[in-house]
Amino acid sequence: MGDIRMANVVNVNFRMDSDLKKNMESLCAELGMSMTTAFTIFAKKMTREKRIPFEVSADPFYSESNLRYLEGIMEDIKSGKASFQRHELLEDD
Repeated sequence: MGDIRMANVVNVNFRMDSDLKKNMESLCAELGMSMTTAFTIFAKKMTREKRIPFEVSADPFYSESNLRYLEGIMEDIKSGKASFQRHELLEDD
């Protein structure tokens, strides 16, 4: 009898940058696996844990809270509540 797991295998196609694909293929080869195996590991972990199994974030500088903070500083400067002052730099001898 054949492998029952193979009877349920489907192809999944998606687009990715060619350099990213080349780099991922190279890394997968170094790890002794194919890209299919890597994506299967990711899919199994994601479905088992019901989450993306790593942190996904943007550059914190552009976070909503930081942008609000910077906009507040700009408003303080425009309104005169805050100003720039000359500062003497300290140098280590």
